Amino acid sequence: MSEPRLASIKIVLVEPAGPLNVGSIARVMKNMGLGQLVLVKPHCNPLGPEAKQMSVHAVDVLYQAKTVQTLSEALVGCQRVVATTARQRRLQVVTQAPKQILPWILEGEAALIFGPEDRGLSNEELYHAQAFLQIPTSSDYAALNLAQAVTICCYELRQCLLMGLDNRPTEPRIAESDHLQVELAPFQQMEAFYQALEVALLDIGYLHPHTATARMQKLRQLFNRSQLSTQELAMLRGMIRQVHWKTQAN
Repeated sequence: MSEPRLASIKIVLVEPAGPLNVGSIARVMKNMGLGQLVLVKPHCNPLGPEAKQMSVHAVDVLYQAKTVQTLSEALVGCQRVVATTARQRRLQVVTQAPKQILPWILEGEAALIFGPEDRGLSNEELYHAQAFLQIPTSSDYAALNLAQAVTICCYELRQCLLMGLDNRPTEPRIAESDHLQVELAPFQQMEAFYQALEVALLDIGYLHPHTATARMQKLRQLFNRSQLSTQELAMLRGMIRQVHWKTQAN
């Protein structure tokens, strides 16, 4: 069984291609007390003989794994989302080591996202997250095997739990301390907000169809970094409804 404090954390694999990796990940999840495995458009059979062979006594994690078609589906119900990356990017994101950011996701319904073995997470997939994790490795060869990366993160999550949140080494750099005391808006509510925001900004001419995707990615980054509470999000949705009403009235 998974540990109560770890049971609310989803390990999300985007388009995993290797059944050996999936089986190994199921095993280490059970080793470290995690139980929620979510596969987004897997390119392998997670219940095939290779996956089962590598999972050993964690076949139950494979059978209980949820398969979805989109990353948005995988993150339904999550309030805290961390994406992993090994690449240096031009995006204005702050990456943090596991010890810095993982204690934060122990404080609510959360997900830890890992990209495909051959490319990692795309920029579009990264923008589903509020915070970004990078495992410190040698600059000579930074990319880890998928199962190895998940193993390190699962181990660090368990260490965070054993240490206790009050003894975490540093505060996450993604939110002010007062935000940690409020109910953060769930992922699906944030997605609905972004859709309504894009429609409203197109209506008033701030966005244009040919640049909307790039602009919305920057707005996602801004609002994700802000860590909106449910109440704050409701206020913004009210503003958008008023904008929509005004544009339609005119």
